[in-house]
Amino acid sequence: MIFDLVATVIKLGLFLGLFLGLIAPVMVWVERRGSAMIQDRPGPNRLGPAGILQPAADALKFFFKEDVTPAAADRTLFLLAPVLALIPALTTYVFIPFGPDVEVAGRRVPLIVADAGAGVLLFLAISSLGIYSLVLAGYGSNNKYSLLGALRASAQLISYELAMTLSVVAVLLPVGSFHLREVVLYQQELGMWNVVPQCVGALVFTVAAFAETNRLPFDLPEAESELVAGFHTEYSAMRFAAFFMSEYVAMTTLSAVGATLYLGGWELFGFTGWAAGALGRTLGLPWLWTGVVGLLVLMSKVAVMLFIFVWVRWTFPRLRYDQLMRLGWKVLLPLALVNVVWVAVATLAGWI
Repeated sequence: MIFDLVATVIKLGLFLGLFLGLIAPVMVWVERRGSAMIQDRPGPNRLGPAGILQPAADALKFFFKEDVTPAAADRTLFLLAPVLALIPALTTYVFIPFGPDVEVAGRRVPLIVADAGAGVLLFLAISSLGIYSLVLAGYGSNNKYSLLGALRASAQLISYELAMTLSVVAVLLPVGSFHLREVVLYQQELGMWNVVPQCVGALVFTVAAFAETNRLPFDLPEAESELVAGFHTEYSAMRFAAFFMSEYVAMTTLSAVGATLYLGGWELFGFTGWAAGALGRTLGLPWLWTGVVGLLVLMSKVAVMLFIFVWVRWTFPRLRYDQLMRLGWKVLLPLALVNVVWVAVATLAGWI
């Protein structure tokens, strides 16, 4: 029992440090430097080489900034909203496997924080709770712009969650399991990534991921030219930073889930096992290198998907709200249903 507890704490600390201490600050820098390169301008270049220390300066500024609560705001809801924004973002990653099960001191250790059999269902359930933070922020601020942003966010997230859920269901049909580890093993046995036979589902999942994270071209809940800043207009200091951070953590988590569902997860056509075996024979501790190589392969795929998030944001213009809803209900949802039917037929026929 103590062994399992220590292993879980180590895995939890690894992912928490990776997501909060590394990926979120790096993505802030990549976002700003990437947008500068796309728009042919310098970008942040004062703090550190190529402005690499700019995220640290931003965090320091948020820490010392005055934390203002509007006099007419509902104080309880206003303070609760940023916390609820971080909770789903910081808990859903526990269901993502980053390597096969390994044996340490005669014990089986799954390379996943929470080894739940219904991991996909728990991921979808917890990630859907993020809408409450946006609604509470908009309503609790007692601000018309914030309320409009909250209403937009609630309609948008509910609409696109349907298409995302159907795209995930299509992946699970041939696997016959709700466990993400089984999805990775199925792709190994199939000899190809799910993105090949289920390219439509992968497209639906990717577009829905943009909408779920309020990223351009789906950032209608916080459209600066229309709503000032939408649901977080009245927030400042570390409370605003909580919303800011939750967006990047949610992007990373969805990218990791997308990489697991459609891009083979920790496996790379046999490279993970070969590299881990070679390092284990040379340096010892084969179980350690299995986890390290698997995590590096998974994070490489996540980095590619995060780059797509940045690329799309600074390439496409913002949609009108009627266009956003039409895309969700009249395009993505029918495509997701067609994809489910196709995968069901292909599974029964033995094609996949």
